[in-house]
Amino acid sequence: MINFNIPPYTGKENEYIDQAIHNHKISGDGIFTRRCNEWIEKKTGTAKALLTTSCTHATEMAALLCDIKPGDEVIMPSYTFVSTADAFVLRGAKVVFVDIRPDTMNIDESLIEDAITDKTRAIVPVHYAGVACEMDTIMDIAGRHGLKVIEDAAQGVMSSYKGQALGSIGDFGCFSFHETKNYSMGEGGALLIRDKKNQEPAEIIREKGTNRSKFFRGEIDKYTWVEAGSSYLPSELNAAYLWAQLELADEIYDNRMNTWNTYHELLSPLRAQGLLDLPVIPEGCVHNAHMYYIKAKDLEERTALIRFLKENEISTVFHYIPLHSAPAGKRFGRFHGADRYTTAESERLLRLPLYYGLEPEKVYVVCEKIREFYNQ
Repeated sequence: MINFNIPPYTGKENEYIDQAIHNHKISGDGIFTRRCNEWIEKKTGTAKALLTTSCTHATEMAALLCDIKPGDEVIMPSYTFVSTADAFVLRGAKVVFVDIRPDTMNIDESLIEDAITDKTRAIVPVHYAGVACEMDTIMDIAGRHGLKVIEDAAQGVMSSYKGQALGSIGDFGCFSFHETKNYSMGEGGALLIRDKKNQEPAEIIREKGTNRSKFFRGEIDKYTWVEAGSSYLPSELNAAYLWAQLELADEIYDNRMNTWNTYHELLSPLRAQGLLDLPVIPEGCVHNAHMYYIKAKDLEERTALIRFLKENEISTVFHYIPLHSAPAGKRFGRFHGADRYTTAESERLLRLPLYYGLEPEKVYVVCEKIREFYNQ
């Protein structure tokens, strides 16, 4: 059986978790949490990074820091995970979905401005498959309209746009370290903060509304409840697991990129024959091989291909069901403009096995079976 995903594991995870246990520090903000935060800051150039319990919670923190209130509107693509919308729905905001680009599956930047109203407060670009949205245009629109930009870079660790790390371009960026991501702590994420002035409010929100972080830095002699907040601080055990992978981040990146490039090379002849479509990487975008997908002709063909590959012991999956078509999406949001591509393209997309350590011979088998399907 060729699995779709196996969570990354480098061999040092158990050792570091054991260190955390013997340090008698298993709650958050210990040495491993600090190492992970500093690694993110160094790699991305963001002013401050804070590990969180999930990318969902990082996005919730961003919504709080942007002071999203009931009645506000937030613009995002419908082709994304529910967490992208939930963070703002929890604040009472209305989600305004706009169509995607068929080449990258990212939000169509040319449609954003028309969706802005006097209630709009933020734009949330989602960097699908670790491939950057057109951030120059998005940041220009946000600047002219006084809007916040919160990057959903859940899939974008180690990706960049015109030399800038994803997650570091907007006001806030959100990473995921879920077990399906390139680097994992099981469940976890990080909030990236572009402006240093937002560090203290973010720390307060993350520490249950207290100024505990200032206390631990020796800036105050006791800490107290100063603002509304929650518990967004992950366990040191999770951070220890993650640190084992961030230490080898380049090795993991190279391994995944080799797999991605092999798929692209072996499947390109089928694209040349017009039998399927492959990922597009726009100029100026450096991706991280988070996923490799193909696009079948339509939903019927994709369903048949999934069935065929399963019969050959190859696990493949489709991805998001567009949020605007979901019951909650209809209740908490609206689609602005025409759905030209979101639904149609989502029904074509099929994700192939890709994980750290996937053997090349298994990649060859996957490609061979896809060719067999299309040559029938």
